[in-house]
Amino acid sequence: MRFDEETMSTASQQPAANPVAAPSAPGRTAEGEQITAIADTLVLAYGLHPAEITRIPEGTATDNYAVADETGRRHFAKVYRTREHLELERTSVELSEYCADGGVATARATRTRDHELIATHGRLPMSLWSYVPHTATAEGGLRGARYTGVGTAMGRLHHRLAAHRAAAPILAPGAAVCDVASARNSYEGLIHAFRNKPRLGEFEAWALEATLERQALLGGVERILASLPPLTVQVLHGDLSGPNVLLKDDDAAAFVDFRPPTPGYLAWEIARLGCDPSSVLANGVEGWLTGYTDLTLAYQDANPKASADDLVSSLRVGCAAVLCSTFPFSAPVKRPQIVDAALESYGRARHEADLMLLDQLPALEEALRDALL
Repeated sequence: MRFDEETMSTASQQPAANPVAAPSAPGRTAEGEQITAIADTLVLAYGLHPAEITRIPEGTATDNYAVADETGRRHFAKVYRTREHLELERTSVELSEYCADGGVATARATRTRDHELIATHGRLPMSLWSYVPHTATAEGGLRGARYTGVGTAMGRLHHRLAAHRAAAPILAPGAAVCDVASARNSYEGLIHAFRNKPRLGEFEAWALEATLERQALLGGVERILASLPPLTVQVLHGDLSGPNVLLKDDDAAAFVDFRPPTPGYLAWEIARLGCDPSSVLANGVEGWLTGYTDLTLAYQDANPKASADDLVSSLRVGCAAVLCSTFPFSAPVKRPQIVDAALESYGRARHEADLMLLDQLPALEEALRDALL
């Protein structure tokens, strides 16, 4: 599970152990009511008759379900909890379709009978997706040949997105990747909030210690940012992290959960996926660097127009961006309801991995440059 952005399940996530059928008796549970509404929408909007609808036990911005229709075909349903941002959600689906039309591996959205990407006329707005079989997410970290497979697929993805009409690629100052002054203010506010709590739990005490450590590193982050060359800004996937990459064996079978088409730093999206903390810690820095080098070389082959500066600088960009982020240390203060053992484990791993990379950054970057140039 990721926690730096909203958490959405993907089309390959396994359903809950005990499938929930839509109830027909009075006294339905809230989830039962929702499943009934989903079934109604599937019939009316898609002409699809569900045999089974199963809740996928993840998702913070959407409620996600595995659907099997009467023919045995499987689907993935994403139910939106509010109608407030449906137009943005629609542009996200359109971006996924744009990439699929360009030969990028993505899950396909199923259009309604009215040829809409999101069904809006039922009780619950929802989108329906092809189910990508026999896959697992990259959430557990990359290893071995998966680095090459993911690098190739990500290069194709970014090559396609560079042609999107929303924004042409441009060069922008690398120093603007993140705002250190804003990060410093956020850390100071977080430290103040922790110190004013009557008592701190174990994770809160650790988060305060980690926050103080990161605050002390921000001067170094400013120097890292100042040393960056101009970097490419273009339309990106927008949420390219392990849970949104479906793997089949060692290849990337699909990218899912796109965000609306928005320009961002190419180097950051490469680093966000390639520098996944689980991958760094599981492989060790030396083993991880071998994999990351394979990823960037494969990326370069698949996206030959990509600047070498973006690839070489991705390590500095990744370190700086993560060190400027207060998440998940801020969760006990701002979103205590999401704090659980998984988030705590993620927070510790993210902090440890970033400090490991920061400590060896010059040597890592030199090795990457020698491989790419």
